[in-house]
Amino acid sequence: MVKTGGLADVSGSLPAALSELGVDIRILLPGYAPVLEKLQNTRLLTRVSGLPEVGEVNLLLGTMPDTEVPVMVIENSRLYIRPGGLYNDSQGNDWDDNALRFGILSKVAAILSSHDTPLRDWIPDVVHCNDWQTGLTPAYLHYSGLAHAKSMVSIHNLAFQGSYTQDWVQRLGLPAESYQMHGVEYYGQMSFLKAGIFYADSISTVSPTYAREIQTDEYGFGMQGLLASRGHEIHGILNGIETQEWNPATDPYLAKTYNIEHLADKKIVKKALQVQLGLEAAPHKPLLGVVSRLTHQKGLDLFLSIADKLLKQNCQIAVLGNGEASMEAGFRELAKRHPHQVSVTIAIESHFRTKSWQGQICLSCLRALSHAASTRCMG
Repeated sequence: MVKTGGLADVSGSLPAALSELGVDIRILLPGYAPVLEKLQNTRLLTRVSGLPEVGEVNLLLGTMPDTEVPVMVIENSRLYIRPGGLYNDSQGNDWDDNALRFGILSKVAAILSSHDTPLRDWIPDVVHCNDWQTGLTPAYLHYSGLAHAKSMVSIHNLAFQGSYTQDWVQRLGLPAESYQMHGVEYYGQMSFLKAGIFYADSISTVSPTYAREIQTDEYGFGMQGLLASRGHEIHGILNGIETQEWNPATDPYLAKTYNIEHLADKKIVKKALQVQLGLEAAPHKPLLGVVSRLTHQKGLDLFLSIADKLLKQNCQIAVLGNGEASMEAGFRELAKRHPHQVSVTIAIESHFRTKSWQGQICLSCLRALSHAASTRCMG
């Protein structure tokens, strides 16, 4: 699988939980290389045509390891098979065609949720869109006039809005009339997230507090007026905890499992983590773990500004993530200043699950950081 940030944790755990409740659910994913590598029991489900610029794509059906939830994968090597990250190249620059890559994802989701779907034995009653990446789905459904499913948009992070130049409106097959304040237009650009918020039948966020915050000038990122106008339709649902995969009593990636009755074994996990990261194997030193996107929005600039003072108090710091180039450089410099006291690994978790990744840290370190660190900042 691929993942980046908390959105991926929700997208991975929520479908399985809904399936256990008897919901006939399917996941729609772009055909990234790691997805195709992990897809099991794969078969060609159908071909989806009438798509902007690419014409037609294959839609595969399969399952992923450790889950029985059916996964539908859009197969198109031009769009999704490439080096680098999910959204940017190896230098950290956004792919120039991200509007097309995720416009196609949104369009396919809309077609499968309409009366014009090529699937005759399965059509959803609800299409759940997460953040900007599928934000155009409600707009496509609105203008198709063939919507079967109701649409819901979940806002995980309002700061990422999927904003692109006006010409993408036509290129992605949306009518010119959609480009207005009461539509997809957002400060002279087309915004995927704005489209989702405006056209969706329902809106949810990751907590009741966040649902209120995004309707204010301070946290609304320019969309507070639109969000406030739909305030009675915004439902804040607090993210839960995945207690099976992230269970230290059964986690196979840990050097030693432990539970509330055997907390002493946690020291073994901590020591193994310290050794693997090149830190001093000091059992009594607090280990501060940061697993996050390295961005100002996460407050990591504030953490960097006090890190030297923290380290003078005889603690250790382990950082895992990627993000803004300046932030990555800042943490690397911190590690150089404090060898054996600070470990910094610039990577995203999608790399841990592919054979091509040859970095300094493995999935066991991610799990150990989450379970063993005395204090952690989770992105």
